[in-house]
Amino acid sequence: MDGESLDQADLLVQLETLKEEHEALNAEVDALAENGVIDQLKFARMKKEKLRLKDEISKVVDQITPDIIA
Repeated sequence: MDGESLDQADLLVQLETLKEEHEALNAEVDALAENGVIDQLKFARMKKEKLRLKDEISKVVDQITPDIIA
Protein backbone atom coordinates (compact mmCIF):
# COMPACT_ATOMS: atom_id res chain seq x y z
CA MET A 1 0.00 0.00 0.00
CA ASP A 2 2.94 2.37 0.66
CA GLY A 3 4.09 1.87 -2.94
CA GLU A 4 0.65 2.88 -4.13
CA SER A 5 0.55 6.03 -2.01
CA LEU A 6 4.05 6.97 -3.22
CA ASP A 7 2.90 6.52 -6.79
CA GLN A 8 -0.12 8.71 -6.03
CA ALA A 9 2.13 11.35 -4.46
CA ASP A 10 4.49 11.21 -7.45
CA LEU A 11 1.54 11.63 -9.81
CA LEU A 12 0.29 14.64 -7.85
CA VAL A 13 3.75 16.26 -8.01
CA GLN A 14 3.93 15.52 -11.74
CA LEU A 15 0.45 16.98 -12.23
CA GLU A 16 1.37 20.19 -10.39
CA THR A 17 4.57 20.54 -12.42
CA LEU A 18 2.70 20.08 -15.71
CA LYS A 19 0.06 22.62 -14.69
CA GLU A 20 2.75 25.16 -13.81
CA GLU A 21 4.49 24.61 -17.17
CA HIS A 22 1.17 25.00 -18.99
CA GLU A 23 0.35 28.22 -17.13
CA ALA A 24 3.81 29.68 -17.84
CA LEU A 25 3.56 28.79 -21.52
CA ASN A 26 0.05 30.23 -21.65
CA ALA A 27 1.31 33.52 -20.20
CA GLU A 28 4.14 33.59 -22.73
CA VAL A 29 1.74 32.95 -25.64
CA ASP A 30 -0.56 35.71 -24.37
CA ALA A 31 2.36 38.13 -24.05
CA LEU A 32 3.45 37.39 -27.62
CA ALA A 33 -0.09 37.93 -28.89
CA GLU A 34 -0.36 41.27 -27.04
CA ASN A 35 2.99 42.41 -28.41
CA GLY A 36 1.56 42.42 -31.92
CA VAL A 37 4.81 41.34 -33.56
CA ILE A 38 4.46 37.59 -33.68
CA ASP A 39 6.86 35.03 -35.06
CA GLN A 40 4.19 32.75 -36.51
CA LEU A 41 6.39 29.65 -36.42
CA LYS A 42 7.34 30.19 -32.76
CA PHE A 43 3.71 30.96 -31.92
CA ALA A 44 2.52 27.74 -33.59
CA ARG A 45 5.18 25.68 -31.80
CA MET A 46 4.23 27.16 -28.45
CA LYS A 47 0.54 26.44 -29.00
CA LYS A 48 1.39 22.87 -30.01
CA GLU A 49 3.44 22.48 -26.82
CA LYS A 50 0.50 23.81 -24.80
CA LEU A 51 -1.71 21.12 -26.33
CA ARG A 52 0.89 18.44 -25.57
CA LEU A 53 1.05 19.59 -21.94
CA LYS A 54 -2.75 19.58 -21.73
CA ASP A 55 -2.80 15.98 -23.01
CA GLU A 56 -0.15 14.99 -20.44
CA ILE A 57 -2.20 16.64 -17.69
CA SER A 58 -5.25 14.64 -18.79
CA LYS A 59 -3.26 11.39 -18.73
CA VAL A 60 -1.98 12.05 -15.21
CA VAL A 61 -5.46 12.99 -13.99
CA ASP A 62 -6.77 9.72 -15.47
CA GLN A 63 -4.09 7.80 -13.58
CA ILE A 64 -4.95 9.55 -10.31
CA THR A 65 -8.72 9.16 -10.67
CA PRO A 66 -9.80 5.53 -10.25
CA ASP A 67 -12.08 3.97 -12.83
CA ILE A 68 -15.59 3.57 -11.50
CA ILE A 69 -17.61 0.82 -13.09
CA ALA A 70 -21.27 1.73 -13.04
